[in-house]
Amino acid sequence: MLAPIILSIKVAMIATAIAFCLGTFFAYLLTKENIPGRNIWETLIIIPLVLPPSVVGYLLLKLFGKRGPIGAFLLNTFDVQVVFTWLACVIAATVVALPLMYQNAKGAFQSVDHSYELAARTLGSRPFKVFLTVTVPLSIPGIISGIVLTFARALGEFGATLMLAGNIPGRTQTMTTAIYYASVTGKDDMATTLVMVMVLFSFTLVFGLNLWLKRRKKKGGW
Repeated sequence: MLAPIILSIKVAMIATAIAFCLGTFFAYLLTKENIPGRNIWETLIIIPLVLPPSVVGYLLLKLFGKRGPIGAFLLNTFDVQVVFTWLACVIAATVVALPLMYQNAKGAFQSVDHSYELAARTLGSRPFKVFLTVTVPLSIPGIISGIVLTFARALGEFGATLMLAGNIPGRTQTMTTAIYYASVTGKDDMATTLVMVMVLFSFTLVFGLNLWLKRRKKKGGW
């Protein structure tokens, strides 16, 4: 019972960290810089959000499978197999949750008054320093929202994970896959318990986020 919960939290934390780094980087790059083919790059980042998870999982399987371009490279070069490992869970969760982090970070960066950034650059601050001292502090609410929603989405990932990682108890079985197989095998008590854990965890995350945002707004935090 505990193994799927522990694995799901572990996967969600790692996936959220990766999605945070990639999401904020691409959001800043595509929002603040004039990048050729910006619409194409943005579409590629967001499309996992609108595709069925099983389709995303199938595409990932083609990429990271033993005969896939990335999977074959990792296997032949580093002797690392991705499919049917916990790394596959992380990859699936990251790809599916990344659009949420990107969209929230993008909205946060777009809401920043460009005059503040311009003033900092005029005073001699380099772009990276402006990003850390001006852009990020003014974007905190949106970034925090993105982190929380990304974590919740990664925690609840099912379709892509099942396609790429399978459902191996003690190895790749997350809460969502454990719920599915417990349900189809008649283990209703186990399925109900895991569902309650998922609902409670997700409710706590979203409720806590909304409460923090309301309190910050009342205090005039932004």
